[in-house]
Amino acid sequence: MLEHGGRLLRAVQQYAIAREDWLDLSSGIAPWPYPIPPIPLDAWARLPEVEDGLEAAARRYYGASHLLPVAGSQAAIQALPTLRPRGRVGVLSPCYAEHPHAWQRAGHQLVELDESQVEGALDNLDVLVLVNPNNPTGLQVSRERLLAWHARLAARGGWLLVDEAFMDNTPEHSVADCAERPGLIVLRSFGKFFGLAGVRLGCVLAAPPLLQRLGELLGPWTVSGPTRVLAQACFADAPAHLAQIARCAQASQRLAGLLASFGLAPSGGCDLFQYVRSARAAHLHDFLARRGILVRLFAEPAAVRLGLPACAADEQRLAQALADYQKETA
Repeated sequence: MLEHGGRLLRAVQQYAIAREDWLDLSSGIAPWPYPIPPIPLDAWARLPEVEDGLEAAARRYYGASHLLPVAGSQAAIQALPTLRPRGRVGVLSPCYAEHPHAWQRAGHQLVELDESQVEGALDNLDVLVLVNPNNPTGLQVSRERLLAWHARLAARGGWLLVDEAFMDNTPEHSVADCAERPGLIVLRSFGKFFGLAGVRLGCVLAAPPLLQRLGELLGPWTVSGPTRVLAQACFADAPAHLAQIARCAQASQRLAGLLASFGLAPSGGCDLFQYVRSARAAHLHDFLARRGILVRLFAEPAAVRLGLPACAADEQRLAQALADYQKETA
């Protein structure tokens, strides 16, 4: 299993700090979960059925013509590489590690690229995979550039796979509305923006033939009945979407300013996290953990990623820890 954020129980054991005493900033998940609507008993008692309202609500929310709900976008990340013959797959790096892992495990040849190398490499690739905004760096590739890359790949039967797990905060930059084009696949994550990661729901946006193949591979009933009820309510609550977007943007700006004020100006980020590259990243991670603050550590390049504090008290706790860190390393 690859390393991920949110491993709070392991930190509890490693640092001998009670779970309730932790400030967990290790995941890029909105810290304000949407309220859970009433779940009728029928949703628990019956097998879930498709087109019960979830797909329609998701299509309206994402502005997509066709989509397939799945048990978290992770399910699609693991399955999609098996739907193509083995080939050359470019991955915009650094990247969410499950993407390259899944393509390599399926026998594809992996080519790690930075943004400046894509243009030169594209005509020798069968697939290009990227996260937009990127996890963990926050790098965002423009919609126009993505569609130009897709056109070049699709002309040869290739795929552009865009993981938009963190795009809900800036939907104007999404390519979801173009996902019916053959060879363009968009992944969307429900849990991050809605603050309900435990629900395990994602959507794959693509042309119908590919969605049919993916659905047959994953099998029936991949999304539970209660999840289908809950997600419909969340997708339909347009006023709450605007409020969440604004709240995340403001919190992310405060987090960036806070980090910069202690000499840790972010190297990147988005409205759900900030990313700080530092040769002392491992030391900073450990220093904060010893004070009950969990952040996400990356080894290559050395960096930490911090999710959004939920309230003023959490921001103050982080500020005090960073002030102590600054004194120790001065």
